[in-house]
Amino acid sequence: MSRTASPAALHHRLKACAAAVAVAALSPLCLAASASDHGLDFAGMDPSVAPGDDFFRYANGHWLATTEIPPDRSSWGVSGQMAELTLQRTVELIRAADASAAPGTEARKIGDYYASYMDAARIEQLALTPLAPLLKDIDAIGDRASLARALGGTLRADVDVLNSTNLHTENLFGLWVAQDLSDPTHYSPFLLQGGLGMPDRDYYLNPSQKMADIRTRYQAHIAAVLALAHITGGEAKAARIFDLERRIAAVHASRAESEEVLKGNNHWSAAEFPQRAPGLDWPAFFDSAGLGKQREFVVWQPGAVSGISALTASVPLETWKDYLRFHLIESESGFLPKAFVAEHFAFHQQVLSGTPQQRARWKRAVEETNDALGEAVGKLYVARYFPPEEKARAEAMVHNLVAAFAVRIDRLEWMAPETRAKAKAKLATLKIGVGYPDHWRDYSGLEVVRGDAFGNGRRAELFEYHRNLDKLGQPVDRGEWAMNPQLVNAVNLPAMNALNFPAAILQPPNFDPKRDAVMDYGAIGAVIGHEISHSFDDQGALFDSTGRLQNWWTKEDFAHFEAAGTRLIEQFDAYHPFADIHVNGRQTLSENIADVAGLAVSLDAWRLTLHGGPAPSAGGYSGEQLFFLSFAQSWREKFREPELRRRVVVDGHAPAEFRADTARNLDAWYDAFKVVPGQRLYLAPPDRVQVW
Repeated sequence: MSRTASPAALHHRLKACAAAVAVAALSPLCLAASASDHGLDFAGMDPSVAPGDDFFRYANGHWLATTEIPPDRSSWGVSGQMAELTLQRTVELIRAADASAAPGTEARKIGDYYASYMDAARIEQLALTPLAPLLKDIDAIGDRASLARALGGTLRADVDVLNSTNLHTENLFGLWVAQDLSDPTHYSPFLLQGGLGMPDRDYYLNPSQKMADIRTRYQAHIAAVLALAHITGGEAKAARIFDLERRIAAVHASRAESEEVLKGNNHWSAAEFPQRAPGLDWPAFFDSAGLGKQREFVVWQPGAVSGISALTASVPLETWKDYLRFHLIESESGFLPKAFVAEHFAFHQQVLSGTPQQRARWKRAVEETNDALGEAVGKLYVARYFPPEEKARAEAMVHNLVAAFAVRIDRLEWMAPETRAKAKAKLATLKIGVGYPDHWRDYSGLEVVRGDAFGNGRRAELFEYHRNLDKLGQPVDRGEWAMNPQLVNAVNLPAMNALNFPAAILQPPNFDPKRDAVMDYGAIGAVIGHEISHSFDDQGALFDSTGRLQNWWTKEDFAHFEAAGTRLIEQFDAYHPFADIHVNGRQTLSENIADVAGLAVSLDAWRLTLHGGPAPSAGGYSGEQLFFLSFAQSWREKFREPELRRRVVVDGHAPAEFRADTARNLDAWYDAFKVVPGQRLYLAPPDRVQVW
């Protein structure tokens, strides 16, 4: 996920659960591990497929053939199952907090926020009343200076360049406050391109018929939203709004370009913006955004910022006002009457992702509460579901993998001693966070009013924005987490040189004390190795041990490293989820490097746990076969076609089945499954990519 490892390794449940995955409301009994359910899902395999021809289907074929995606999901697999269990656990904690918490406490805020979102009758009763003052402010825009102030007022801390790699915002620009890449001892504000209602520039510019059809549906969606808000002339206004977004898309950098760190680290002084990006009244914009006193920014996509700025001067003011009205309504649709919710779902989930059914309101309420009060909810979650002994066991596993990575560095024949010393120094300073942060976020400044779902959402958004602005001028906190503990995910923070492994990904059967360690190493171990390896992928390798963007390689070593990356790009470019679309090897390179290196180091770390003794076996499979099968089953996932197409366009990760095929780069996989020349996945030894 984004720069993170996609949640791996909630392995398939018992046969009784195979039917249950076809329904949206899954029983916790099917999702939780039972005493007899620890290990691999041998029944979910398809032994009729040769591992060397299609390893993903060999490991998962029966599951793929017999499992239906739940109607409220665009994809389904181990990560979805684990997320569903975590969601059910979390809602129980929230409801308990609502029933028992004292006024003013964090728990009461959690309960009030959730209950307000769940009060659909109150939201219907209020209708468009909460929007009225905001729409009135847009109506009052009378010149380009007031337009700039209105646009500045929409800026939010809703993007992230390196951690979650969330590069999309519907607001005209997005803000990320993080360590300055050239001087990681202080925070800088990063300004990113935005302004699109659809996921990526490709949706506006790709000439294919599928994309053209989506564009037609999107314009109709814009008109429908305006009509619901009783804004007249909706079709003509929708055409103008869409054309403005198309022009914004035309100046956007591509996803692959936006991932190139060296191209993004552009420092502009505030005084330079009017000359470098003429058009927008930048002083008015920054003042309205609360950044009027900021002297320097990092402009990640300078061409896009300049191009968008020019459009604020050339496009008619009325078109911009229509654009702002539409995006205001669109962004707040979840807090508006059900007609708005239904229209938003019809386009964004049904058209873009192929999801046939809206998620239950309680699930959306939990997600909104997690967004607003994430670490407060996380505090409740870890107290119930992440005991100290599991935290200690996970920390020990992470340290085992770090040690194994250090051994791999020592064994690299191509690496010069000076490069090796700096790589080891970087590994030694890696800050590891397991389960939850060392200190919890303070939500005392967030006002939550029971019965005011719309206002709570706006206040939470602004609370998070100002929390980020308040970092500017403060010392960098390397202990800050980028993820909530109840999120099924993991992350590497390159400029922090830190790792976060949330509690929700560290649970059975992903991380299970009742099964042999080989299966944990094949599943969660590969995720841990993946995140460690991100410190040394094509982007992470550009940062030194302090988090500074600086080349610490010899020229020859970096050339060797880049050559391995080029071969991996070619390998993934050859994967075609559909006949008309292929994986973008450049766009997914960071994640693919981390997958290859992470799997290799996890295999090493598991072997070290044997201390020279025999490897375990189960179900007629050897230890190394169990390791690779556990890895392949951890990537078990099915997609609806529109969602898979969307991910290929916007995601920095390759689709799950091709990530499972990472195993073809390890010699041990060939030995384990007797893969021979002529089989589809076979790579001759010189063609197997070994990055680390």
